[in-house]
Amino acid sequence: MKKFSSALWLIVRWIVLIIVLIAVYLPLIMIIAYSFSTARDVGGEFGTPTFALYAQLFNNEKLLSATYNTLIIGLVSAFLATVLGTTASVGIHYMRQKVKPIVEASSQITVVNAEIVTAMGFFLLMLIIREVVTIPEGFSLIWLIIAHTVITMPYVMLTVSPRLKQLNPNLLEASMDLGAGPMRSLFTVMLPQLFGAMISGFALAFTLSLDDFVITKINAGSEIETISTYVYSGIRHTLKEDIRALSTIIFVLVLAILIVTNVIKNKKEKQR
Repeated sequence: MKKFSSALWLIVRWIVLIIVLIAVYLPLIMIIAYSFSTARDVGGEFGTPTFALYAQLFNNEKLLSATYNTLIIGLVSAFLATVLGTTASVGIHYMRQKVKPIVEASSQITVVNAEIVTAMGFFLLMLIIREVVTIPEGFSLIWLIIAHTVITMPYVMLTVSPRLKQLNPNLLEASMDLGAGPMRSLFTVMLPQLFGAMISGFALAFTLSLDDFVITKINAGSEIETISTYVYSGIRHTLKEDIRALSTIIFVLVLAILIVTNVIKNKKEKQR
């Protein structure tokens, strides 16, 4: 009876797992498959296999502009979030135990806070700034970089902090005992050991920036358009054909980033 119950429980778990995988990946597989089709709607008659949607995609100037804005915002904000997040993680790691929990909790406010509240906070702050100083033309792009840096930096800290706790504190002390100053010890001893976590944090920050819609939509207005706002405007009534090709490219890009990140991280772990 016990063996029968165990076997039944194993079958139930496999059934649930298969259902979840189908629910998650089937829509994605359909979008990828129909990106090589002349069909007007996903799920209908497949039509003729073609690369026409990709050719149409790269001839769309509006989309190319949105892609450029997205990459600039994502790469710059991810770099800034990685630098600031790593610096903050190191600073918090060496804080006094009484202050450390308070600062750690404060640094994760944007993670637990509702994104719409954070977006409105940035929007109201921009209104206050406009009342005080004259905003130059094109500042919306810089403002979005600042906003994306703020919302992605805590995720970098969540990636780097656990690695900091695993470091051998004697290595840093030995480096300073041998004559290296605090900054040299930081760059030659600590940061090389944090490099894998920093790469993972950068990839996570870039992916979150690429995926963000609420903060971008509220704070960019009509001046800046990114991939997320372009896709939103294209699916109000139906899924435009070129968005199927765009979704496929984004999926392949993010998958490649994750693979490269994990390869680098595993290589660093093996070297250690």
